[in-house]
Amino acid sequence: MTVIFSKPVTRRRALFIGAVLVAGAALPSALMAPQAFAAKPVRWSGQALGAHAEIELVCASEAEARPVLAAVEAEIARLEGIFSLYRQDSALSRLNRDGALSEPPPELLEVLALSRAVHRQTGGLFDPTVQPLFAFYAEWFTKPHRARLPEAHEVAPVLARVGLDKVTFDDTRIAFARPGMALTLNGIAQGYITDRIAALLKSHGYGNMLLDIGEIQAVGKGLNGAGWQVGIRQSVSGAALAERLTLSDQAVATSMMLGTTFDAQGHAGHILHPKKGLTRDYTPRASVIHSSAAFADAMSTAVVLMRAEDIKRLRTSGLDIRV
Repeated sequence: MTVIFSKPVTRRRALFIGAVLVAGAALPSALMAPQAFAAKPVRWSGQALGAHAEIELVCASEAEARPVLAAVEAEIARLEGIFSLYRQDSALSRLNRDGALSEPPPELLEVLALSRAVHRQTGGLFDPTVQPLFAFYAEWFTKPHRARLPEAHEVAPVLARVGLDKVTFDDTRIAFARPGMALTLNGIAQGYITDRIAALLKSHGYGNMLLDIGEIQAVGKGLNGAGWQVGIRQSVSGAALAERLTLSDQAVATSMMLGTTFDAQGHAGHILHPKKGLTRDYTPRASVIHSSAAFADAMSTAVVLMRAEDIKRLRTSGLDIRV
């Protein structure tokens, strides 16, 4: 099935826009201390899961960094071979196609284990089994005569195929309990890959760097020793910042309900409630700051669907949430 969205932006691109790098040349001069440009970082840009990615390394020469960055590219390609929804040969695509996967990659199991933990922590709001819902709405809104929203009875058969409790996994096998189930890891895999690449670079001795590989991970003290400057945009369109952050050894992930929309009017947002499907009751934008980009990625997705009292409860438990 060919899926055409009303906006040429994927969820991953919405996240990249939502938590936008404002360090270095990307930061307006009024927001930047003069000494921030004292050390010129080595910059890398490329592709990860089909979207633009960037890395800045401090205290590195181009010659020293070149083989390490080649290893980064190879690792990104390897992880795409596990998590990509668009590569037919990826582990995730094979699982979705066949309903089961023997001898799954350990990285896929690690992401599923974290998904289950966040699923429980959010009362089921983070649920990567919503892929059938995503496919349903994507097809629904590509039909010109379907300007209306689907009725509850039309969505019900799809909702019956959603639920992380219907997925079993261990070291030997991942399996779906019902036919027609599928996973999307777009709400966690970008953060996971960001964490993995940060760990790879640390293993090569780099301790001061900024990564945007789907999510933002700030390692070390930044260009001026005071932390990395990161901004959260107010909305997908426009350059206005909702908040400016200074991060050190922290990640930030941002989810925006209307970062991608199914309908031409731009009202049907892409973050789907696992019990309801499309919902009008949501927080437009949510950012989560955490040591793990994967956790922040998953949690920010769920926070968009949360009630104010649930967000308050998580904040009370110590989670740094910005809405």
